[in-house]
Amino acid sequence: MATPILDIACLCAAWCGTCGEYEATFAQLQAALPGHRYRWIDIEDEADLVGDVDVETFPTLLVARDGQVLFAGPVLPRLADAQRLIEVLVSQAQAEVSRDAAALGLPMDQWLAFTALARTLASAG
Repeated sequence: MATPILDIACLCAAWCGTCGEYEATFAQLQAALPGHRYRWIDIEDEADLVGDVDVETFPTLLVARDGQVLFAGPVLPRLADAQRLIEVLVSQAQAEVSRDAAALGLPMDQWLAFTALARTLASAG
């Protein structure tokens, strides 16, 4: 079975020191797990794209497949953690495990906001 293509977006802010540190890790993630669509999104520079997503902790990853949110939340700036997360999500996507707001632990408004962003990224793919 082919590896599903995921949209992997890192939501950050230019003023965030942790995001600056994570940028190199995000580039390493792209090199380690090619074949997905990666996007670095500054939430202030691309506020129209981000919409109603409320990022409370930086960096925040959004991982989606075909506009369906698989993961949305903060991550530690460690390559091994991000790689493992993506590998697990690829396995779940292959098994077609679905996610809803409750499964992701997100309030409904944020699940809807992340879903809107995921669909935008998928259509831009």
